Amino acid sequence: MLSLRTLLRHPLQFALMTLGIALGVAVMVSIDLANASAARAFDLGASAVTGQATHHIVAGDAGFSEALYVSLRTSPQWRSRLQAAPLVRAQVRAFNQPLTLLGIDPFAEAPFRSYLGQASVSWQNFAPLLTSPGAVLLSESLAGRYGLTPCAPSQQTDACRLQIFVNGLPRQAFLAGLLQPGDEFSRQALETVILTDISTAQSLISQGGILTQIDLILPPNLPTAELTADLPPGVRLIASAARTRQVTEMTAAFQVNLTALSLLALVVGIFLIYNTMTFSVVQRRPIFGTLRSLGYTRAQVFGMVLTEAALVGALGTGLGLGLGAWMGQGAVQMVTQTINDLFFVLTVRGVSLPPLSLLKGVLAGMFSSLLAAALPAWEAASVPPRLALSRAGLESKAQSAVRLAAMLGGLLALAGAGILAFPTRSLVVSFGGTFAVLLGLAALTPFVTVGLMQSLAPLLERTLGLMGRLAPRNVIRAQSRTAIAVAALMVAVSVTIGVQVMIASFRSTVTLWLEQTLQGDLYISAQGLSAARLDTPLPPAALQVALAYPQAHSSALVRVTSVESDFGEVDLLAVSPQPMDARLFLSAVGSPQAVARQMEEGAILLSEPLAARLGIDRPGGSLRLLTPSGWVPFPIAAIYADYASTAGSLRLNLDVYRRLWGDEQVNGVALFLTPGSSPSLAAADLRLQLSDLPHLQINPSAALRQNALEVFDRTFAITTAMQLVTTLVAFIGVLSSLLALQLEKAREVGTLRALGLTLAEMRRLTLLETGLLGAAAGLLALPTGYILAWILIFIINQRSFGWTLQMQAEVLPFAQAFGLGVG
Repeated sequence: MLSLRTLLRHPLQFALMTLGIALGVAVMVSIDLANASAARAFDLGASAVTGQATHHIVAGDAGFSEALYVSLRTSPQWRSRLQAAPLVRAQVRAFNQPLTLLGIDPFAEAPFRSYLGQASVSWQNFAPLLTSPGAVLLSESLAGRYGLTPCAPSQQTDACRLQIFVNGLPRQAFLAGLLQPGDEFSRQALETVILTDISTAQSLISQGGILTQIDLILPPNLPTAELTADLPPGVRLIASAARTRQVTEMTAAFQVNLTALSLLALVVGIFLIYNTMTFSVVQRRPIFGTLRSLGYTRAQVFGMVLTEAALVGALGTGLGLGLGAWMGQGAVQMVTQTINDLFFVLTVRGVSLPPLSLLKGVLAGMFSSLLAAALPAWEAASVPPRLALSRAGLESKAQSAVRLAAMLGGLLALAGAGILAFPTRSLVVSFGGTFAVLLGLAALTPFVTVGLMQSLAPLLERTLGLMGRLAPRNVIRAQSRTAIAVAALMVAVSVTIGVQVMIASFRSTVTLWLEQTLQGDLYISAQGLSAARLDTPLPPAALQVALAYPQAHSSALVRVTSVESDFGEVDLLAVSPQPMDARLFLSAVGSPQAVARQMEEGAILLSEPLAARLGIDRPGGSLRLLTPSGWVPFPIAAIYADYASTAGSLRLNLDVYRRLWGDEQVNGVALFLTPGSSPSLAAADLRLQLSDLPHLQINPSAALRQNALEVFDRTFAITTAMQLVTTLVAFIGVLSSLLALQLEKAREVGTLRALGLTLAEMRRLTLLETGLLGAAAGLLALPTGYILAWILIFIINQRSFGWTLQMQAEVLPFAQAFGLGVG
């Protein structure tokens, strides 16, 4: 009761402290909810496709003949030893969103996908799939959302027809029945699935007689090597768990980065609670001394202060959970968009509220509150009653603590630097070292503040007179109340600098890379499943018009697909023979001209992120890829800079690719116009000629660069948002400290007023004191921000995504951050 009365006696401080921990918890919870929702959406999509399969037979994007499935089902050697189900899978667009088209054999599905059990689908729904072209099934909720109702094949109306875009081309289908799963998990899994028969799916994607994969359930004692030996060339057996793990590992670094950044807000919130509780303890030292004299034990005083922190933590955590759930709605959209742009197509229907995420928020909020209050509580419990009324003793102890914190901070920063120097790809270890450096430098802030005040005191006294003499002395005397708040502000400002410099350096590097790679005048591609993915082949008619365009003197073609390697599935870019900018090569076997000759002979280039993911440090070795004729080793001629995705890709000569894979499709065309031609006018002319293909994207290179930078800015939108929240928490901490300082100085203010200081002079004195505090935080934030930016660019980014960036440390972010600290 005494603790609650104490908190209510200072409602503004109580509110600010609660808000600080609430914001810290909210940021952490919202990011955790976004990551959990994205992971759940991926699990749902994977479950809808994989089901209970233990292994898959695959052959990359090209697929393989359905005769292999017939062979497995009729072979005496295999038909009784394994369960198999054929599958045709493709990413399509319908209802203006990406969906998964799944072609199945209804008679083989029961053991594999639970949503096709007795409670889900009736035979009346499956019958039209086998007898009527274009018949599909949708989940009841998806069909209801777009007002579709099932109909018979002979009674089709607009209420049951739907248009599906496959590789950018429209295909007509009709809703023959509804999927009504018996459990919630299956219902959500089917939200992004269009289910149909094998033959209908083959017809829709124009690949008759081709399967995407065969799902298998193998008994534990079946040797997979025996089955692999019976597979034809160009076909591979993989474990379901391995494929799922490969995909989830792509986003792991991205999610760890978001989690680490979200924890910064909570760290700043801990500073806030510590500072406020410290002030509360300092303010009530006489009360604690009286209580001790009346018989209170140290444990009782310690428990009373911790109880106050627990009350604040409970209220702040409760508010933070609600605010985090609301913020998660926006965070999940940002996270999903980034995953779509950089990794793979993902559809998230909403923010789930997993109990684990909420439990993390509760534990983080309560633990942070109690941890932050532990030292002030110990101070309150340990003070002898006879010293409780001595202010001088407290400040003397504070000055000693400042020197001790500076020494420990220096050691912590050096330890963090040692951790970062350790060669590891573990992001947990890397972020641990980063936090150690950051917190170590934060511990130096009070010491720097004292030194700065002592240095500025003579100058301020000469220029500002009495105000200049009082202000730095007051700052030095108030270290016990302001040191932690200024350290928290320094952390927030340095994070602002570090993140801004990292983003600016990244953007500058990407801009230069775009200038080096987009050398054509005009680019033609089909609308992909997301803004940043070139995953849709061009219609032959569009390719014919583009190659015959009279204002183009030459062209370059690109085919984007995925192939199987010894390390799993990798993205492949097959490009027309053309010289690459020598600045793109990070390491190469020979000169750029020699690399070009090697590519014509069958060598490949690895992008830097792919090389990092595969653990390949330098060119000169080889990488095996699965072609229709079997495994082929490809010499690695170079590693080149590429910022299109974090997964990375390999580059191959288009003629070599067509010879080995027999694939004539093209995803994009770059046109080089004759001198004097206008790319904008040429783009408008081609759009008119191809107006019957509205889903084509025809852009001059300048527009394509702008689109790429818009995707880049969208990717870092969530980083900027979290950075702003962290700064807001620090601002609340400084505001709380300054308000507390003014409350404690009430007697001093009265004395100064009695000695003749006017209200205007008191305002100037207060602003000068707070300005000096902000200047101290801002000054130390400048080198700290630079160090943090260096760590983010050359260590965290390299270990997370494998990108090499050029650091661009411009003056503006540093000036803005210093102005923020003082302001």
